[in-house]
Amino acid sequence: MKYTRKIMGNGLRLITVPMQENETVTVLVLVEAGSSYETKAKNGISHFLEHMCFKGTAKRPTAHAISAELDGLGAQYNAFTSHEYTGYYAKSDAKNFSQIFDIVSDIYLNSTFPKAEIEKEKGVIIEEINMYEDIPQRKVDEELGVLMYGDTPAGWGIAGPRENIRAMTRNDFLKYHKAHYVPKATTIVVAGHVTEAEVAKIAKKIFGTIKSAPKSGKKKTIEKQSVPAVRIVAKKTDQAHLILALRSVDMYHKDDTILDVLAAVLAGGMSSRLFQKLREEMGVAYYVRSSQNGFTDHGYLDIRAGVDTKRTLEVISVLLAELKNIRDHGVTEEELVRTKASMIGNIKLELESSDAFAQYFGGQEVFHKKVKTPKEVIAKIEAVQARDIARVAKSIVKNNGLNLALIGPYEQRFTKEIRSILKL
Repeated sequence: MKYTRKIMGNGLRLITVPMQENETVTVLVLVEAGSSYETKAKNGISHFLEHMCFKGTAKRPTAHAISAELDGLGAQYNAFTSHEYTGYYAKSDAKNFSQIFDIVSDIYLNSTFPKAEIEKEKGVIIEEINMYEDIPQRKVDEELGVLMYGDTPAGWGIAGPRENIRAMTRNDFLKYHKAHYVPKATTIVVAGHVTEAEVAKIAKKIFGTIKSAPKSGKKKTIEKQSVPAVRIVAKKTDQAHLILALRSVDMYHKDDTILDVLAAVLAGGMSSRLFQKLREEMGVAYYVRSSQNGFTDHGYLDIRAGVDTKRTLEVISVLLAELKNIRDHGVTEEELVRTKASMIGNIKLELESSDAFAQYFGGQEVFHKKVKTPKEVIAKIEAVQARDIARVAKSIVKNNGLNLALIGPYEQRFTKEIRSILKL
């Protein structure tokens, strides 16, 4: 897959991924602004601002004006916020390229943040927070953040606390937008039935005159742990939701891909070790997954599962035993070959549409990484050897990086029982 990358005079990065065989086009704008860039008092503003960008611009003064225009084009559109970036996108028939580019750019650059809409949206955001509180497999992620990183940006939730949301003002949004929504922190990705010349022309027209400005930074995440750590949230549930996490490496580290493969061996598919053990053999879980989560300055490998509340200790023991097994004995050549084939197949299957390619290339560029084509990523996966897995497993499967977050119907004394078995 060919692509072009340009840096405009003001620092904005532009990636074009021509897909002439495709009839759609996706415009994705990413900005380095997420909960990791916030202060404690304004935690939640990145996500709230993302909502407000759909509430009106000078050209399109209401939320209905924006949605009606996009719906009239038959477009799919949305936005999202993570710890380290926010994204806005629209996907439509390629013939509508210039119009969806104009709309996405407009909401990114020219949102007016009407006061009345801010007050109404506070209720929407708080209900979103309430919704996540009622989804334990989602809520346990936030509890893991608190456990591992405490009262720091890496430990805060993306949506923020309700009291912050209620207190935010229009001036807060204007200041945050000015500090973070600047060209040097912005990546535009256009993928689909377009040419480089088309994209460059419209990008220069809309973004070329915007002046360069300094980008507000974020605090460095501190990794600090000496013994295994546990956090249990008591909640009446029919299933216990847990995440077992090991501190690992950031996204720029040479071992990041090796850890991706290690996670896939553990619980990356239906033939993986833990899926077979927990679901097929023990019958205690519906889902079990593992992944390497690399951020710009920290990372962790996790195993997450929803399990029978009466067999939680048993499941934790099994997870720990499998981590020790892979650390002490490594992986077999047969399962490594199978796992890599599965990962490579999934990459190819996932990259079948313009929005998938936009996310793929944008996800690398927004973090200032060297953009790798799918072919290059696949080559890195293929290069992973059993000895690499063994080396990396030995480096992270340790007590001083071990964490467990759990949500379920447990009394506090259950923490003591877990601590007694939580060791590697």
